[in-house]
Amino acid sequence: MIIQNLLLNLPLMKNSKLKKVKKPLTIEQQINRRTFISFGTFTVLSGVAYGGWSWLKNSPKEIRTATAGAKAPLRRALNKTELFFRNFFSNNHLVKTYPKERAAKVVRYNSGIGLKSMIDVEDWQLQVKKQSGEVLNITLDQIKALPKTELIFDFKCVEGWNQISHWGGVKFSDFITHFNLTDQAKLDYVGLATPDKKYYVGIDMPSAMHPQTLLAYEMNDKPLIPKHGEPLRLIIPVKYGIKNLKRIGSMAFSNQRPPDYWAEKGYDYYSGL
Repeated sequence: MIIQNLLLNLPLMKNSKLKKVKKPLTIEQQINRRTFISFGTFTVLSGVAYGGWSWLKNSPKEIRTATAGAKAPLRRALNKTELFFRNFFSNNHLVKTYPKERAAKVVRYNSGIGLKSMIDVEDWQLQVKKQSGEVLNITLDQIKALPKTELIFDFKCVEGWNQISHWGGVKFSDFITHFNLTDQAKLDYVGLATPDKKYYVGIDMPSAMHPQTLLAYEMNDKPLIPKHGEPLRLIIPVKYGIKNLKRIGSMAFSNQRPPDYWAEKGYDYYSGL
């Protein structure tokens, strides 16, 4: 009889064991568990990052065109990023401006590429090459005769620094209209270069025609000094500083990307903000 009762109650005994409530983890156990999960996650992500870096490092370089120096997958990513940002670009989006007293009294100088050779400012002329082959030679006085526009904005460099600076000149769009270059502005790009051709940039036309883009001949209400691009420079606030060419010597228009100094060294061609 006793054995029979034991056999009948055996399933209940088993279920009672299965339904035992687990003891909560101690604080030390919880810390150890979280540490293990965190370390495991870090290890996995580090492995993925290292694998991605190794893959990019061993990838072939891009085929040299208007750009060069970057790994092919990186250049493809940069080009896709450019297309993305260009889809959202609008001349109605203006960069923030500041009161004149906020402008730096000493404007930062960062590069002298294209400024080493001597030029005679009195004889300087901007050479504008049209697609037809016609060339315009425009003097500084002709440019200064156009309506002057001032711009105080936060100039940004790809190196990570920024500075509020004050510029004066003529709007690029006003320059285009005055010198009957509207047909040229229908092309995709404008290329600018220093007189010695040592420094050059390519600018997409929508950015060039942005209402805040200037052909600047003044800084802090005074004529440009040599190291800041005397007698004429580009100020294009929708781009990083590498596109703000100092000492413009020539201008040309094209439907193909013009040469660009830093893009040929692996940097982003668009360089937009």
